[in-house]
Amino acid sequence: MAATLDYVPARHEASTMTDTKRLAFSIIHFLHEQLRAGQLSSDAQESLEVAVQCLETAFEVSTDDTSLAVPQTLPEIFSSATATVKIEPAPDSPAEEHIAEAERLKTDGNDQMKVENFAAAVEFYSKAIILNPQNAVYYCNRAAAYSKLGNYAGAVQDCELAIGIDPTYSKAYGRMGLALASLNKHTEAVSYYKKALELDPDNDTYKSNLKIAEQKIETPSPTAGVGGVDLAGLLSNPGFMNMASSLMNNPQVQQL
Repeated sequence: MAATLDYVPARHEASTMTDTKRLAFSIIHFLHEQLRAGQLSSDAQESLEVAVQCLETAFEVSTDDTSLAVPQTLPEIFSSATATVKIEPAPDSPAEEHIAEAERLKTDGNDQMKVENFAAAVEFYSKAIILNPQNAVYYCNRAAAYSKLGNYAGAVQDCELAIGIDPTYSKAYGRMGLALASLNKHTEAVSYYKKALELDPDNDTYKSNLKIAEQKIETPSPTAGVGGVDLAGLLSNPGFMNMASSLMNNPQVQQL
């Protein structure tokens, strides 16, 4: 019995290592595809080549080892994961006392935003959402706090939820544009700024942000790669590297 118990963790460890190598193989394959596309500047290509070499060395992976290939490419996996944000059906209307308490929590969150205590603001808005998940303002306010903290992906998701609840909420479209612009997704940002302006035509902030995003599209980063993504900047972005690390540790991804 003892021998069997000792063997199972070892087998599990080997399986985990293989899954990690498969994920590393997929990332390396994706980077090779970007290099082969021939749309990178010389500096970006050099940075990407170094990144590939580092990954191959760190994970002891070779692109020749086709046994590590998985059925879907990394972009296909990513597209599938981000294709839609599921919005649960609206529950019954919250009790009046919950609505009142949620409003108080929102006010507390707003007060924290004024003193730039953004993490505390997120907590207050999150508590308000628990009490009244049907209020688009709470999601939009939390998106603003997330953006201040640099969590632009979280801001995008909250804006999507706010828009799902209230498709006529101009501020949600405007904040979505800001979050997307911070992620260098200027083309998408433009569409949201335009929608915000359709709903609030006299808003000078939306007009200014739209103009800036359009200028970014016209004069992309010199290291921008396929789709306008700044690959060199992406590889040096701590947030991206943290996301990549989290992805590698995700049990669902490791099962690919």
